[in-house]
Amino acid sequence: MTITPCDLLIEAGWVIPVEPHGVVLEGHAVAVSDGRIVALLPSNEARARFAPKESVQLPHSALIPGLVNAHTHNPMTLMRGVADDLPLMEWLNGHIWPIEGAVLGPRFCADGTELAVAEMLRGGTTCCNENYFFPDAIGAVYSRLGFRSRLGLPVIDFPTPWARSQDEYFDKAQQVHDDFRDDAWVSTAFVPHAPYTVADSAFERIRVLSDQLDIPVHCHVHETEQEITDSLAQYKQRPLARLQRLGLVNRHLIAVHMTQLTPAEIELCAAQGVSVVHCPESNLKLASGFSPVEAMRRAGVNVALGTDGCASNNDLDMFGEMRTAALLAKGVAQDAAALDAAQTLRMATLNGARALELADRIGSIEVGKLADLAAVRLDELETQPMYDPISQLVYACGRHQVHWVWIGGKARLRERELVDMDIPALTARVREWQQRIATLRPA
Repeated sequence: MTITPCDLLIEAGWVIPVEPHGVVLEGHAVAVSDGRIVALLPSNEARARFAPKESVQLPHSALIPGLVNAHTHNPMTLMRGVADDLPLMEWLNGHIWPIEGAVLGPRFCADGTELAVAEMLRGGTTCCNENYFFPDAIGAVYSRLGFRSRLGLPVIDFPTPWARSQDEYFDKAQQVHDDFRDDAWVSTAFVPHAPYTVADSAFERIRVLSDQLDIPVHCHVHETEQEITDSLAQYKQRPLARLQRLGLVNRHLIAVHMTQLTPAEIELCAAQGVSVVHCPESNLKLASGFSPVEAMRRAGVNVALGTDGCASNNDLDMFGEMRTAALLAKGVAQDAAALDAAQTLRMATLNGARALELADRIGSIEVGKLADLAAVRLDELETQPMYDPISQLVYACGRHQVHWVWIGGKARLRERELVDMDIPALTARVREWQQRIATLRPA
């Protein structure tokens, strides 16, 4: 047999590729060269076939695709816990937007993003769908740290420190898109904030540019009952119907939250190829409502999973999000078989990649895809005894059990240690922001 050189060989007790669905491969290995998966095969065959530059043996771990956090506001990690236990509009209008008005800028966004990347890596997340201001500063951090992202190009009706007018939002969006056009780690999407903060004229411009540039539109939609009521009063249409009138209900739409849906709206999303991002913990914390996840899944809607921002969650823990999503779906559907463990893991990986239009590159462990991978220890007391690895990942694991993470075949977390990140310096900057933001909190 010819011995083939490769950059990396990872041997794991269990490889869970996600595609094919629900499969668990015991005693298998993944070979990586030039950042891509070149083979998935039994470990004994891999040792005979490959001569790796680096070999990692993980006999007590599950190797999974890197998790995809399909909805984040990562700079808001610096506002973790500043306005807890409030409904959405009071939280936004009375607390979050006033604080942002005082601190929002490139440095705030860069430092918050770096803190978020550190937290996400330690929880097995290798890609996120970003939605925030100063995307130039945010994208620079993702690119520098080698963290995969779909970077949002923000549009909102009112002036912010990022842009003062509709024309400026679009001019800057085009510039940021051009700046990251050839970046290995960062791609772009339009992120109109929500139907209640974006005018028809802006949505129409977004539809044209989304089609021209072939990029997604990532938007909060049907988040609360109040949103529906206000839209009916102002536009005589529910928000999704308004977006359909404007030509935005299509394969590019990433609709976030979607707690208020009729059966007809679910069928519309399925027929038009809309992706929905479920953020169960944020929805619960803000009392926004219950997304009919199982009904959407059964109708054929691609449903992904996101944490939302740390100001409303208050973490970026996709393992916690998986467990909450699975349990909540069963309660909402009144069906214990709803959203089983394998389907939930798929939401957090391949479905997220599909929503971000990156499924040809990430989201599953398949030959030819990028080697975005996470290894999770299953030999800790909290996951013993171990009968079903996928069940343990969703219902019993904690993010502290993630001990290796690779993005594009490069180790970003090595036995729980972050690679190429200056954590003491980051912590010092975070404390400076803490002290400043503490003085801005309403009494």
